Amino acid sequence: MKIAIINGSHRENSQSAKVAAFIEDMLRDKGLCDETWRFDLTGNPLPLWDESIWSGDEEWKKLLNPISEQLASSDGFVVISPEWHGMVPSGLKNFFLMWGKGELAHKPALIVTVSSGVGGTYPVAELRQSSYKNNRICYLPEHLIIRNVESVLNEDGENDPESDGYYRERTEYALKILKEYAIALKPVRESGVTFDERFKNGM
Repeated sequence: MKIAIINGSHRENSQSAKVAAFIEDMLRDKGLCDETWRFDLTGNPLPLWDESIWSGDEEWKKLLNPISEQLASSDGFVVISPEWHGMVPSGLKNFFLMWGKGELAHKPALIVTVSSGVGGTYPVAELRQSSYKNNRICYLPEHLIIRNVESVLNEDGENDPESDGYYRERTEYALKILKEYAIALKPVRESGVTFDERFKNGM
């Protein structure tokens, strides 16, 4: 089983990247998957979507094909988003526009949002509302909101003892659910009923 981790923060040395590293380590250390792949939007490496992606533009193919292959070979996803002005970062929303060939389709994804304070709920709602329609990613009913993120999940620094323990336990709980959904949804994809040439896009 392969789990892909998408860090949606554009910032260098972000707290979202710290959370991504923690989750990747936990997936490996707890034996929750056989392989991980991590994609960071640090520096916003993907250009804004444009319609030339539909015409097979060579520059787009050169950029996206390696990422597409990694996503297509993944069985589940962890999508990490900071909360910027109460929103998902633009680069992460742009990321979801790129994948229309089933790379994410009918695969489970765990939403993880990050806040330096007590926020983090708006990105959960935004991702659930507007990021799945055509790529057909399947968000779990479970999600994580890592609040006061500077004070938890630090490997080389101080942590709030109560909150840190809670988030570590809750993360393991959520990742175990992700694993089971990944196992359960694989036969759904293999059944052949999820793809119909007439209905390429969601409604």
